[in-house]
Amino acid sequence: MHPAFSVIFLTTLIGVAQGLFLALFSSQVYAEFNLLPDVTDSNLYGIGSVISLTLLIGGLIASFFHLGHPERAWRSAACWKTSWLSREVIALPAMMAAVFAYGLVHLMGLDSVAYTHGSIALNTSLFIGIFGVITTFALFICTAMIYACIKFLQEWSSPLTVVNYFLFGTASGFTLATALASYLKLAEQTQFFGGWAIALTIAVFITRLASLYRNTKIKHKSSVQTAIGIRHNKIQQQSQGAMGGSFNTREYFHGKTALF
Repeated sequence: MHPAFSVIFLTTLIGVAQGLFLALFSSQVYAEFNLLPDVTDSNLYGIGSVISLTLLIGGLIASFFHLGHPERAWRSAACWKTSWLSREVIALPAMMAAVFAYGLVHLMGLDSVAYTHGSIALNTSLFIGIFGVITTFALFICTAMIYACIKFLQEWSSPLTVVNYFLFGTASGFTLATALASYLKLAEQTQFFGGWAIALTIAVFITRLASLYRNTKIKHKSSVQTAIGIRHNKIQQQSQGAMGGSFNTREYFHGKTALF
């Protein structure tokens, strides 16, 4: 396809932001179980949250550039019962709020103990982070299902579409987290993020290949015969019925060579 650049920026920026937040919270959870050193004093979580929130805001701004009437954008949430796009519009601000609160708690030193049970003490940031993880997964699902729910586009209508969205985003986010941890000179966190980034990149390489292979084996439900309602076995389209190109020829063919 030839999507608007704003669509590319939207999906790329929020995907990296989602993956980065998952990386930060994963590190904190590992630290709670003493599997990683506590790096609260390094501001890893605070700085990382600022970067994640900035990317989310950038993605939100980009989304306005491919709207026919940006002034009506607020109405897009009205159909949340039936539209995955409307659900994405709700999930994105919810995640932004969670990331903002998560970063604020760490940057301002407000991360006090919120719950204790015996020797277990859970900080406020953990509960905010859990909410952030829920909204992150919700946003991944909503964004991917915008495409996966279109049943007549069989190449997209697959669980692999959702899996690829998640893996591409998390792999990108963990890669960015690796760079951030390296910049802050946090050796163990750098190894942790880097290891997961490599594993997720390999995983998305496999699932993307699986998706491409699946697309080569699709048996399309529609044909020239079903399109015009004639059951004759030998029907060949001679022209597209127009003097120039059409939406299908412009949008659904990338026009590149096999080598590209």
